[in-house]
Amino acid sequence: MIEVKIACSDLEREDAYQVRKKVFVEEQGVPISLEIDEFDKSATHFIVYDENQPIGAGRIREINKGIGKVERVCILRELRGKHLGNLIMHELEKHAKSVGMTKIILNAQSYAVPFYEKLGYIVTSPEFMDADIPHRAMEKEITS
Repeated sequence: MIEVKIACSDLEREDAYQVRKKVFVEEQGVPISLEIDEFDKSATHFIVYDENQPIGAGRIREINKGIGKVERVCILRELRGKHLGNLIMHELEKHAKSVGMTKIILNAQSYAVPFYEKLGYIVTSPEFMDADIPHRAMEKEITS
């Protein structure tokens, strides 16, 4: 059974970090020093489980009053294409609304821009490099 939950314990946060390390560090070559950062302590982490196995992750943090920033959204390579990204984004947005956020911003890897556009996000920047990977800034107004 697939389940998305907010990471409430150290073990659940470690599960989220484990997925992020597999995707961003091992697969994409992002240095661990950039992947695990100072915002991990204050962000709300989400973890996707399949039968208690961590298979996806993401985080959100409030960066200004009412504005949340979604970061580190990932699904293990072998499970992509099964709409799990939609599932985690839905839960991130639902949480954002529940805590009073009215806008979400994110920096999408350029190849993932169409995925976020299908979810209603719009591109707000030219392409830029982050960790040697092309990205575009995107945002979405959310309402309750």
